[in-house]
Amino acid sequence: MLLQFKTSNSLKNNKSQVFFIGRSFLHNEPQLNIKIHNILSKVQPSVKYLIDKKIFPYIFCQKFNNENTYIIHKKNLLLSLLVLKNHINFQYKVLTSVSGVDFLSTQFDKNFRFAVVYDLLSIKFKNRLRLKVFLNEISTISSSCSVYYNANWWEREVWDMYGIWFDKHPDLRRILTDYGFDGFPLRKDFPLSGYIDVSYSADKRRIISEPLELTQEFRAFTFESQW
Repeated sequence: MLLQFKTSNSLKNNKSQVFFIGRSFLHNEPQLNIKIHNILSKVQPSVKYLIDKKIFPYIFCQKFNNENTYIIHKKNLLLSLLVLKNHINFQYKVLTSVSGVDFLSTQFDKNFRFAVVYDLLSIKFKNRLRLKVFLNEISTISSSCSVYYNANWWEREVWDMYGIWFDKHPDLRRILTDYGFDGFPLRKDFPLSGYIDVSYSADKRRIISEPLELTQEFRAFTFESQW
């Protein structure tokens, strides 16, 4: 499959600039894009875009240790992956990982709770690229299995650990935790002890699961003392 797009412009050593995505791509989401940009610009200024915005739409661009990161809107995820995979100037044929991030109790928490990160590899050009999509707790994201088949288990793991729902996934179910597991372990509000205690019962001679009870009297801690 060969997609016809304009080739990217040559890079020039100009000062760092900030670029917004055109309204032709996200005409219904201008305020959301500005909000994402304002949050990210406080962490690290945007660099001059390394890919022409006419090739695929993105909101924000970062460069760290010679690795380029592009922030995109969830509606443009499949388009961006298709372009990066099939465009003759990119050819990111390998999806190395799909991971999740929980921003609870951070400066992103007011607007976005989670982020889904896609790491791509171009074997032909020996280059890596990262895509990030920001979501809130009730948002869903399209499954990328139609573009990268190996995203199946990656997305199942993100669903199992963070509870992020992937639309049109062929088999979205837990992959790491046990059947009937309550909660999502890698969320920051998930207790370290969990909700269920799994132990071996000598009377029943089998492994049993019981609701976890951690009762403790009230204690006043003095953090200035090491005791």
